[in-house]
Amino acid sequence: MNIIFSNQAWDDYLYWNATDKKIFKKINTLIKECQRTPFSGTGKPEPLMHDLAGAWFRRIDREHRLVYRVKDGTLEIAQCRHHF
Repeated sequence: MNIIFSNQAWDDYLYWNATDKKIFKKINTLIKECQRTPFSGTGKPEPLMHDLAGAWFRRIDREHRLVYRVKDGTLEIAQCRHHF
């Protein structure tokens, strides 16, 4: 499965790489798991509703979420910092 980052998600990803290697490693683990099993697994995957219907999120930690969508065999990462 291919991975595409939004501009915001890529900025978030680079932020974690520079500031917190533990969270950066967790994000990479969650992304790999999203590729294998997008709607189940660690991080308590849950679908988003209303304006963001079709997107899912997984918990990175108590404050931060990985927000993503699976579309046509592509994993689209929308955000990986803060709460949506």
